[in-house]
Amino acid sequence: MTEPLQAGLRQSTRQFLRFKSQRQLALLSLLAFACSPLFAATTTSTHRHATHHRFHRLHWTRWHPMFRPSHESLLLQNAEVDRLELPRIQDDDELEALKFSGALLPIISGETLRFDPRLDPSRRYCRPWTRDFVQDLSQAYYHRFHEQIQVNSAVRTVKVQRKLRRHNRNAAPAEGDTASSHLAGLTVDLQRRGMSPEQIHWMQHYLFYMKAIGLVEPEEERHQWVFHIMVSGRYAEWRESQDVVPMERPEPTTMTADAVSTK
Repeated sequence: MTEPLQAGLRQSTRQFLRFKSQRQLALLSLLAFACSPLFAATTTSTHRHATHHRFHRLHWTRWHPMFRPSHESLLLQNAEVDRLELPRIQDDDELEALKFSGALLPIISGETLRFDPRLDPSRRYCRPWTRDFVQDLSQAYYHRFHEQIQVNSAVRTVKVQRKLRRHNRNAAPAEGDTASSHLAGLTVDLQRRGMSPEQIHWMQHYLFYMKAIGLVEPEEERHQWVFHIMVSGRYAEWRESQDVVPMERPEPTTMTADAVSTK
């Protein structure tokens, strides 16, 4: 092969390799351009999933119930309703009759206790011993934290419970062995949302003691963030045997005239 022919062949080979390299670079650039929206979407989706997962974990870690709602707890609440032979209040007519007879008493708001303003005033009633329990608890809580306890729910009728079930599938049924104990006026829901960890801990231990001696059956509802508390009729007898004073309330002291004058 002559020298000019060899030189021409080498030049053609270099041009072919250069063209092949340029084509590969062009294909890679095109592929990168085509895949960039998919990559961005995947990255965004992954980020959103990770953010949701972190929020989900945080949401769960904030809920540490001592009294987890259960089928067994509903059975215990209804067993107390049956033991006391209390009716499940069907409608407003029955509710008003029980108020008139004194079987249901109004819960009294004041320095230590308030109501959720959305709670119908006609349903701010409960059994006498339940009212005593709420008053005792609210006084103890106020003297510990100088804050009020909020009542979110008290007595309900079967009609109201059925309506509630249509909007909240976590609500207890209106009939049967697991019917809501609100229907007998034994139960109150106290606001849990907004309490500090210390306040929640205090409430849990207060209720733990009362449950241990058979006076309450509590649940901590997650979706409504309330303490659902059914109060046993035995609370009235127990209360009569106690010197009921708010927990951690300072003992009264005798003040001198000079001390009074400085107040």
